[in-house]
Amino acid sequence: MVANIASGSVGPDAPDQLAAIFAEYGIAARICAPAPQELESCLKAAVDAGPDLLVVLAGDGTARLAAELCGPEGPLLAPLPGGTMNMLPHAVYGQRPWPEALRLALDTGESRTLGGGEVEGHRFLCAAILGSPALWAPAREAVRKGKVRLAWIRAQRALRRAFTGRLRYALDGGARDKTEAMILMCPIASKAMDADAGALEAAALNVHGAAEALRLGVNAILRDWRLDPAVENQPCQVARVWSPQPIPAILDGETVRLGSVIEVRYVPCVARILALPREAA
Repeated sequence: MVANIASGSVGPDAPDQLAAIFAEYGIAARICAPAPQELESCLKAAVDAGPDLLVVLAGDGTARLAAELCGPEGPLLAPLPGGTMNMLPHAVYGQRPWPEALRLALDTGESRTLGGGEVEGHRFLCAAILGSPALWAPAREAVRKGKVRLAWIRAQRALRRAFTGRLRYALDGGARDKTEAMILMCPIASKAMDADAGALEAAALNVHGAAEALRLGVNAILRDWRLDPAVENQPCQVARVWSPQPIPAILDGETVRLGSVIEVRYVPCVARILALPREAA
């Protein structure tokens, strides 16, 4: 059990809570709460120890790293919601507090293969956002850290670059097209695909100006963003994307700067997770 007590929704008392829950089930668990700079080495040591189950209570970035370290042949992984966005834990366990998610996983959990995506050596387990929407991530992080002035500067920079860097793309070797931004969602996070679909959901966002962006946002809140006329989505296993300049990206909530010509591929098995039965999740 690795807990990042400095993460968004964990807290210093999490190790004691975890110990109490594991004691209820008679499970002998080694609980680690490393400092942030020691988190990666702690995860590596935990995987190298060859446990039956690795439980991670942290943010999406740590969950993604744990999945990469476990791999398809390593320990079973239970990613609990301990960060700000919690994209993967919510996709696996629903929007539940981590103690409830852990108890449900121990009561009813089953082993399931977790597919994902890969681009330039980076893997993602929920979604990759490519293009101008990714420019807003630094502003969001500044707000989260309480740096209002820095957030304002970054938001102005993102606004200036919005709608100026259209992407070119081709899905599975098909026809080329243009889009303002692209979202590639993994099966476990997509509401438009079955969890065993064996492909990514590729959604092109063809918004032209702030008015259409606002309409898309309203549809995302009130209905489903896929129903907006600016959205075109279809499954794919390989997406080739290029731009005149490096492509900004968000992978599972983490900002990444990619090259100007990239290829995003579906990976059938990134790791094995302890998931709830589908009807429970």
